[in-house]
Amino acid sequence: MDNTLYENTILELRRGVIVLGVLSQLDEEQYGYSLLKLLSDKGLELDQGTLYPLLRRLEGQGLLASVWKIEESRPRRYYVISPDGRELLPRLKEEWARIVSMMEKMLA
Repeated sequence: MDNTLYENTILELRRGVIVLGVLSQLDEEQYGYSLLKLLSDKGLELDQGTLYPLLRRLEGQGLLASVWKIEESRPRRYYVISPDGRELLPRLKEEWARIVSMMEKMLA
């Protein structure tokens, strides 16, 4: 099997999971690198080229809010889940549980 095909298929499977993972970890403000590390520590490996566009898209959709802060003489953009994101997250978790349950039945 072509390794590129495998990798592209895995990326497709992970795409929706990444949104759920990111939203679930932004109860407290995180800047990009700290969020990458937090996700990685929990087993979700992402690269910056995936995370930063996703953060901008989620903010554009109103699911995240961000603020610039200067720390250690460096500006950093901190992200946190918005009220709309907080409202959506439990619904996404419920849908995820339904998907997992359905797939467990199908793949057994």
